[in-house]
Amino acid sequence: MNRQTTSVAPVREAPPSFAELFAAHYQPLVRLAGLLGADDPEDIAQEAFARLHTGQLRDDGAAVAYLRAIVCNLTRNRLRHLRLIRLRRPEPPEPVRSSEQSVLLAEEHRELLAALDRLPRRQREALVLRYWLDLSEREIAAAMGVSPGSVKTHASRGLAALGRALEEDA
Repeated sequence: MNRQTTSVAPVREAPPSFAELFAAHYQPLVRLAGLLGADDPEDIAQEAFARLHTGQLRDDGAAVAYLRAIVCNLTRNRLRHLRLIRLRRPEPPEPVRSSEQSVLLAEEHRELLAALDRLPRRQREALVLRYWLDLSEREIAAAMGVSPGSVKTHASRGLAALGRALEEDA
């Protein structure tokens, strides 16, 4: 008995049309751009589809990966551009305070600094490192030579004591 084997070529599905790609992937690409930090995620997704439409892909199956890469690159470029613009633009001048406001603010600062000076050393260090230098708990722990848990304790107790001291002065 002779068996003949016939080889059947796999049936290839036609690549999705541009409209089908857009319908299926526009919203996920907008979401991707938004999660990456774009201030204009819809524009980023639209630009990605425009580049896909005008470009030539060698592999039609790579369209979605190509779109994602474009969204990532466009978002990265947009964020870089915005950072540069912000660096070049001068900060707006601070509003001019009246002399009364300046005196009151100076008095509040003096009271705060005096209350801070009365705190135990560790609590004062934790608060200064956290709120004036804006360090993380891990950075504060390294600077103070204590555990992050100790930083939380010192900061919490320091804030409570500072609040009580400022209420007493008021």
